[in-house]
Amino acid sequence: MSVAGSSSNGAAAVPDDGLNRPMITISIMLATIIQALDGTIANVALPHMQGSLSASQDQITWVLTSFIVAAAIATPLTGWLCDRFGQKNIFLVSVAGFTLASVLCGLSGSLAEIVAARLLQGVFGAALVPLSQAVLLDINPREKHGSAMAVWGMGVMIGPILGPTLGGWLTDSYNWRWVFFINVPIGAVAFYGIWRYIRPVAAARKMRFDGFGFATLSLSIGALQMLLDRGEQNDWFGSTETWIEAGVLALSFCYFIAHTALRPAGKSFFDYRLLKNANYVSGLLFIFIVGMVLFATRALTPSMLQALMGYPAAVAGLVTAPSGLGTMIAMMMVGRLVGKVDLRLLLGTGFLITAFSLWQMTGYTLVLSRSDIVWPGVIQGLGLGLVFVPLSAATFATLTPEMRAEGTAIYSLIRNIGSSIGIAMVQTLLVRNTQTVHAALTEHISNANQALVDSPVYSASVPAAAAALNEEITRQASMIAYVDDFWLMMIMTLLVIPLLLLIRPPKKNAPVVVDHAAMD
Repeated sequence: MSVAGSSSNGAAAVPDDGLNRPMITISIMLATIIQALDGTIANVALPHMQGSLSASQDQITWVLTSFIVAAAIATPLTGWLCDRFGQKNIFLVSVAGFTLASVLCGLSGSLAEIVAARLLQGVFGAALVPLSQAVLLDINPREKHGSAMAVWGMGVMIGPILGPTLGGWLTDSYNWRWVFFINVPIGAVAFYGIWRYIRPVAAARKMRFDGFGFATLSLSIGALQMLLDRGEQNDWFGSTETWIEAGVLALSFCYFIAHTALRPAGKSFFDYRLLKNANYVSGLLFIFIVGMVLFATRALTPSMLQALMGYPAAVAGLVTAPSGLGTMIAMMMVGRLVGKVDLRLLLGTGFLITAFSLWQMTGYTLVLSRSDIVWPGVIQGLGLGLVFVPLSAATFATLTPEMRAEGTAIYSLIRNIGSSIGIAMVQTLLVRNTQTVHAALTEHISNANQALVDSPVYSASVPAAAAALNEEITRQASMIAYVDDFWLMMIMTLLVIPLLLLIRPPKKNAPVVVDHAAMD
């Protein structure tokens, strides 16, 4: 299933010198960027879509939910599709389908139309990120995998970072429809580059499609994403919808595990031989944590700036975007270090730097300068850049080329699930801690407090002043709740560091051993 150099008997990939690697890299990273971008770019345009499409606030969130759920369900299909139809063909269809779906999103005249188009975007875009990672691993020799993963990491990270800023600018300057139309020229260039420069490899067709396995896994992933995305809105387990989603998740996942365990290797939808690779399993654990910390923090900071400090969406995006600069700097540096420095040392340093930036964020107050926001973000970007590249290199260092397509798909899926769980967790704690702290603060508000009685601004005896006082208490309570979330992210980051001992750094120039018997 590799793009180049992977022989039919399972030999390790050896890059062909005739490949135009720079053009292949540019083409596939453009495809990766537009997919990663669409996960966040539409967020800031939702209020404008709501008015244009005559939708309620509850209904318009389906524009986001439909994309997330469709992408999550379709991602595990990547490995089988590549085995059946060939990696290049799937890449081309994915880019073309995603670009066409983007046009349909921009042309939508009703809520039903845009939700259907977003579903198509999610389905076609699901394979773009894992395929780009697999292609980069295939076309580069093992000693350059660190640099290749640095390039891939920058593409994956640029999207979520630029999404809110670019989306806000396009919406304010033009129209919310341009949030989707911007994908068309980029998708066209990516399609041409993939068609022109990537060499086709015949489909192996060794994998059988396991319909029951796919159905049960899809149901469980879809139910989990729905539960996480709509849980806070539905008051979690206070609603019937959440209980139904939890029941479907538990039942379908149990069926999937039992079904997969009872079928021979290679005949189930999920190839459980991946779980026998210790480095790969450790990588899944770490990318799950990285997804939780990275995207949860990304979701917290802009909302804090807009809700508590009155930042416009575009300005909030501008002051948080420099964290991406830190990430890119770190990735460019660490790409050259992978293979020369112990991966565990690089990962440990990255986690410590990330924890330090989160510790700085725990000192946030309602009075912050822009530099107070920018520099912790840059430092966090540096830390995450040091984590992302060596983690990707270590995860796939001992994985055979034949299993990369499926391995990268599961890797991307776990990262996305981690981010969904992280965002849902911090948002829930934010709401509940705000309520708890608000209640604790109001215990001190009474006419017995002479300072409040004498205050011309916050006197509890004057209705307008009492309303202003309640608003200020809510702001203070929210700020404390945000700080509590940053403390939680910092503690989680520190707790994961001892688990680095589970990773076994590959020996230099050690070949990837393929079990031919297991592949049959």
